[in-house]
Amino acid sequence: MNVLVVNAGSSSLKYQLIETDSGLVSAKGVCERIGGDGSSITHKQLIKDIKVTKEAPMKDHSDAMKLVVDALTDKEIGCIADMNEIQAIGHRVVHGGAYFSKSILLDDEVLSKLELCKSFAPLHTTAHLMGIKGCLATMPGKPQVLVFDTAFHQTMAPEAYVYALPYEYYEKYGIRRYGAHGTSHRYVSAEMAKLLGKPVEDTKIVTCHIGNGSSISAVKGGKVMDTSMGFTPLAGVEMGTRCGDIDPAIVPYLMEKEGFTPAQMDDLMNKKSGFLGVSGFSSDSRDLEDAIADGPSNPKYERANLAVNILKHNIKKYIGSYAAIMNGLDAVVFTAGIGENNPHLRELVCQDMEFLGIEFDKAANDAAPHVSENTKISTDASKVAVYVLPTNEELVIAQDTAAIVAAL
Repeated sequence: MNVLVVNAGSSSLKYQLIETDSGLVSAKGVCERIGGDGSSITHKQLIKDIKVTKEAPMKDHSDAMKLVVDALTDKEIGCIADMNEIQAIGHRVVHGGAYFSKSILLDDEVLSKLELCKSFAPLHTTAHLMGIKGCLATMPGKPQVLVFDTAFHQTMAPEAYVYALPYEYYEKYGIRRYGAHGTSHRYVSAEMAKLLGKPVEDTKIVTCHIGNGSSISAVKGGKVMDTSMGFTPLAGVEMGTRCGDIDPAIVPYLMEKEGFTPAQMDDLMNKKSGFLGVSGFSSDSRDLEDAIADGPSNPKYERANLAVNILKHNIKKYIGSYAAIMNGLDAVVFTAGIGENNPHLRELVCQDMEFLGIEFDKAANDAAPHVSENTKISTDASKVAVYVLPTNEELVIAQDTAAIVAAL
């Protein structure tokens, strides 16, 4: 089945056309600066290895979707004859709130419930809704499926997802741990189970999705027992611009001392903290690594090193605690932009973990290819397997979409 996978942002729209039986991606691209000046589409036709970028006005996501369909069906750069060859559309949706625990076929009721999820992830959900409505306008009648990042984490027990606040706030407002990046955690944990060569139900895996946004999950028997992100994607480990877990009393303390409004405090924790806040110069892991490589002679070295070491410390704590709640550990997986491409961070995390059974292979780690294939970075003697696994959220979305549409 040909499934068009859509990941809509507030001013962007990423897409891939995937044939689900083979997993073949025939085309992918991104529309950028939707609703603004200088909007453009970059389209890659992977069968013929063609890449084109062109500026085109896009006042909204409907205009963007028209350009996507035009590119896919273009005689020179396209890969399908007409829109009828797109059999379904699958949407990545960040937050399903308390309303969605699995992938679901879009209808009017589902769309109404998704509107209610704005309070959990307002920027993401608003963007998803624009993408969905753009598809409805451009391809009316085409089945659409929503695949939620929060869905894979719905197997957590109440003691893992209920916060120790007055219970009435969980009942009234759905305040609980939801997690994020579930589609990625689902994919890499399943791939890791295959590599372990044992039944999924017998596996104990910690998956580390480390990127500009990062989360870590404990996956036992193919089901999530706990995950680092919480009610929102702000919780957990240090990230590019997000602080991760902090003492909650810091929030009213800083608001009083600095005179911050709630919106300003939220902006501080989400957009001015993490790598950016600690280093003082960049939210990009690559910039920090460059400064560290220069050594102490670089004036940015000390705080760049601190920022990276904070993340290392965070990840180590989660791996250890998750091994405890799973009563063991078979494998640790690194994935996503930083997890797949930063050997220095992987080495820092895996050092001094012999007590858990991790025996790190530095040579394999240093030689690990970038986002191209599964790579083992633990020794053959290691009791715990450590791997770098490129994630493939789009394939999971396409496969879920195909399964739901095929059952209609």
